[in-house]
Amino acid sequence: MDLKTQYKKVRKHSLTICQPLQTEDYVVQPVVDVSPPKWHLGHTTWFFETFILKPNFKGYKEFNPNYNYVFNSYYETVGARVIRTDRGNLSRPTVADVYQYRAYVDQAMENFLHEEPSVAVKEILILGLNHEQQHQELLWYDIKYILGHNPLFPAYADENIEQNLHSSPQNWIKIAAGVYEIGHKGTDFCFDNELGLHKVYLNDFEISSALVTNADYLEFIKENAYHEFKHWYAEAWDWVKVNAIKAPLYWYEVDGVWMRYDLSGLKPIKLNDPVSHISFYEAAAFASWKGMRLPTEFEWEIAATQFNWGQLWEWTESAYLPYPGFSKAPGAIGEYNGKFMVNQKVLRGASIATSPNHQRITYRNFFHPNLRWHYNGIRLAK
Repeated sequence: MDLKTQYKKVRKHSLTICQPLQTEDYVVQPVVDVSPPKWHLGHTTWFFETFILKPNFKGYKEFNPNYNYVFNSYYETVGARVIRTDRGNLSRPTVADVYQYRAYVDQAMENFLHEEPSVAVKEILILGLNHEQQHQELLWYDIKYILGHNPLFPAYADENIEQNLHSSPQNWIKIAAGVYEIGHKGTDFCFDNELGLHKVYLNDFEISSALVTNADYLEFIKENAYHEFKHWYAEAWDWVKVNAIKAPLYWYEVDGVWMRYDLSGLKPIKLNDPVSHISFYEAAAFASWKGMRLPTEFEWEIAATQFNWGQLWEWTESAYLPYPGFSKAPGAIGEYNGKFMVNQKVLRGASIATSPNHQRITYRNFFHPNLRWHYNGIRLAK
């Protein structure tokens, strides 16, 4: 697929995700971790304008000079920005303005791509497309959080990605002790945090072929595990008590019946579906309750060819740290991953919200251990 076609396909997918939304849905920011859908559409457009068009397309005139301040996310190198907590205060630019901005930049990008860009520019363009695919997944998370915290629990659409969740038979996969190679191989695209092919020694271990289900997790709740400190890390136990956590995100007990909000509305829990929207704290506590543990990211990578993955991001026991030889690129691009390598846990795999052609075994996702609005789940190891 040529670059222009690839660009148009990725950009169109963002609009497809947002198509069922009403105008009011685009501007809500219930919590700091959720960005308004309007902001995602603007920010991903800003990336191409800032890193491709302005420095490389002669005669390009930026759409609005204020948008660098509005749609910069965390790039210190690029200048001042609206702080993350204030994205929901941006009643202007309007949703219509943002769509005009996207159309303006897309037309300029099509004109720019009439000629083959340099190798250096092509690398940034491919990074930008993968960056937009990451935000497409964030759009799913944020849209669900916005609608799922509306007191009316409105549906996103009757047909949606959550219908692709399903359970699979469980067995235990045995991996022998030995020295294994970890990291991205080949010349296909990957993020910088996947580079640094290196060897690790693993002890004998077993890993489940199936994800933990809602039925499994319901037993954890029924046995009062949210009130039994021995299963929880100290920080996790504080989180449970301070936030009065009693169940996964989007679970509600109504007249003695457990309900769950999904993208089609508030429905009875599907017991055979994999449990999702849980924090690392909850995943680790569940594993402890079962007398097991979570796999490390290295165990997961070595075993992943032997089980089906990709329904939910899977928490691992590994801290998000650099691989041997990791180095940050100069300038703003170097801010992409490296500066977040502290106080976060690695998740492996992909999810039902991951965009097409954006999955690979070496992908290292990462979040703070208390977060659970993303599509994540549990695979046990022992």
